[in-house]
Amino acid sequence: MRIAVIADTHNHLPSSVRAHLAGADEIWHLGDICREDILQELRGLGPPVHAVRGNCDPRGLGPESLILTRGGHTFFLTHEPVSVVPSGAQFALHGHTHVPRDETVGTVRYLNPGTIGKPNHGAPPSFAWLEIGSDGPPCWKIVAVS
Repeated sequence: MRIAVIADTHNHLPSSVRAHLAGADEIWHLGDICREDILQELRGLGPPVHAVRGNCDPRGLGPESLILTRGGHTFFLTHEPVSVVPSGAQFALHGHTHVPRDETVGTVRYLNPGTIGKPNHGAPPSFAWLEIGSDGPPCWKIVAVS
């Protein structure tokens, strides 16, 4: 399974990114979409979209967090980084900082795809591929976009 993980689009979804996302099995958006039409555009690409609401999103845009299980792994999706994740979650995916992250703290692996809309701290605009196979840990790869 190949999941495109994006965050912090802030009303900006470049055509180069759309082409990548259309080839995903699923799209996960970690908040700060900002406008409903961007979310609808993502849904129109074809793959199922799971999105959480960020601090810049209107209240009805999505839930504050989601727990998804894929390939026997449990993923906690939220916008802002957290220090405590729900019991059983092995991965915590977040946005908000606009800086890519792949860090294990205790038993939880924290992942952030960076931002498509507003790069920060010298990081280029980016998203990530999360690849989940039938054996071994999920593979996380940051992709810089122009």
